[in-house]
Amino acid sequence: MLNTALKTEVVRLLPRVATPAQYLGGEVNSVAKDHAQVRGTCCLCFPDAYTIGMSHHGLQVLYSLLNADPQWACERAFAPWLDWERELRGHKLPLYGLETFTPLHRFDVVGFSLQYEVCYTNVLNMLDLGGIPHFSDERLVTDPLVIAGGPGAQNPELLAPFVDLFVIGDGEQSLPWVLNKWVELKEQALRDGDNTHRRRLEMLAEVVGGVAWAYAPAFYTFDYMPDGTIASVTRTRSDVPAEITSCTIDCDFDSIPLPTKPVVPFVQTPHDRIAIEIMRGCPHQCRFCQSTTIKRPMRFRSVENIVQSALDSYRNTGTNEISLLSLSTSDYPHFEQLVKRMHEVFHPLGVNVSLPSLRINHQLRTLPELMQGVRKAGLTLAPEVARDDMREQIRKRIKNDDLYEGCREAFKHGWQKVKLYFLCGLPGERKEDLDGIVEMAERIAQISREATGRYKDVTASVSNFVPKPHTPYQWNGMQTRDYFRWAGDYLHRQKTMRGVVKIKQHDIETSLLEGILTRGDRRVAPALYEAWKRGARMDGWKECFNPELWWKVFADLGIDVGFYSHRQRPMGERLPWDHVNVKKGRAYLEKEQERSVIQLKVMAEAVAGDDGPGCGG
Repeated sequence: MLNTALKTEVVRLLPRVATPAQYLGGEVNSVAKDHAQVRGTCCLCFPDAYTIGMSHHGLQVLYSLLNADPQWACERAFAPWLDWERELRGHKLPLYGLETFTPLHRFDVVGFSLQYEVCYTNVLNMLDLGGIPHFSDERLVTDPLVIAGGPGAQNPELLAPFVDLFVIGDGEQSLPWVLNKWVELKEQALRDGDNTHRRRLEMLAEVVGGVAWAYAPAFYTFDYMPDGTIASVTRTRSDVPAEITSCTIDCDFDSIPLPTKPVVPFVQTPHDRIAIEIMRGCPHQCRFCQSTTIKRPMRFRSVENIVQSALDSYRNTGTNEISLLSLSTSDYPHFEQLVKRMHEVFHPLGVNVSLPSLRINHQLRTLPELMQGVRKAGLTLAPEVARDDMREQIRKRIKNDDLYEGCREAFKHGWQKVKLYFLCGLPGERKEDLDGIVEMAERIAQISREATGRYKDVTASVSNFVPKPHTPYQWNGMQTRDYFRWAGDYLHRQKTMRGVVKIKQHDIETSLLEGILTRGDRRVAPALYEAWKRGARMDGWKECFNPELWWKVFADLGIDVGFYSHRQRPMGERLPWDHVNVKKGRAYLEKEQERSVIQLKVMAEAVAGDDGPGCGG
């Protein structure tokens, strides 16, 4: 039932903040259920701004799935911007689910989607504003079960003191199972009149004891070597899993329904379009990419299911653009048939189709002609690196000729700009690899003039490489601040086509923070909590991020950032996330890392010299 009193107060205060519509709920296709008429309640919490969260396809999938079941009520909550947080705190109002204005602490389950480690202080802020105890060991049976999933759950230890349960892998089957089991156990505990933390732990143990993909940090302890590395991870109970595996959809992928009535945001979002997931997983095995390891195996939807779901979504939203979503869209096995069918159905309706994540291969040369009716504002491609030997080292097997000819055909067929994604700071990177980034971007700009008679915009977006858990590079150290600064300055100095080509480097301080939050263990968690207490939140936004605050917290708490971020870890070292298994396991990652080291030696022998601080790391 709607919390009318809270809504009245919220509506009264909203004129005081920017973009008030993001806090009001009631959007088209949102689902508000009477909590008294359902068995259990869940609030999906996205620890970033509404505009980012509403662009996330996974949120729409789980929201639609749970609300399709009459026994559950599922709502949404997002991290409030600083002005709205001040109003909530100043008037002692709780953070609430947008559908019924129910405070977070009144839900049975509160689930966080961990997409970006730099947003972790927002998790703490949302718990605090929602009236939920920060620490799992302070919660009672009547407090919500706090769960988390997504890429960030692959290293759960940073949030271990704050999250009751991490769900590893696909959420479509795991989330309903957890919700059902928890509500069942909660109902029994309340019938017994037992609201203690001890009873809550027994309930949690019964949840994780029934599956292999649920991790409750409360039941595991870490021991450390004198040098600070991990000696062992020990279970405190024998009835919880020794190792955690990933939940994988074990049925026909078409049987998992797409959200054909997605919630339509009241405000413009970065991805203001219908998203249709056509495929999960990636056929390629790039060594830097976490997604290719954690999203295995490959699963596909049928062409007709995709087209019909897109058509239903269009009819239910009126949105005039559809994005075909996957890690590598053009690797979908029926790609040509799908693109033709989408054109047949949506071109007469005036609906654009966008194709992100296009693979750079021979197929790219013919794609522009094939993609009739596809939105042509810009072509986005991810070569990652520009030199063939570095591509071999990172296992991204593409050819420059395919890239150049694909861009040429795209310009001829009406594309207006090209955006290229590169990585800076990869293992073994040399000055000539940085030269290649500039040369590639300027070559494509020159091709645009050859193809159309005028220069088109070309942007090289350069990310600072963070070695991620469960990748072959997880043992590698991250490059230093000095190196990234030198590399960024060098890229800008090498550029000659200043009015046409843009070089954009990701914020270095944000990347360095991501490094320790991605690769840390439980001993870093107190710094996360202290940073939040000192005012850190919305750290993924440049206007909110205060790096000096973070570095001061790490120094004050005696946390060695270099130990976690920049240190090369021996292959035999136990890593903070080793007890969370990926599909092919650690042996596969070790083999790929060993092959990478061999290729680095070959590269080093071929190129003499060491230009720039840290180059060749």
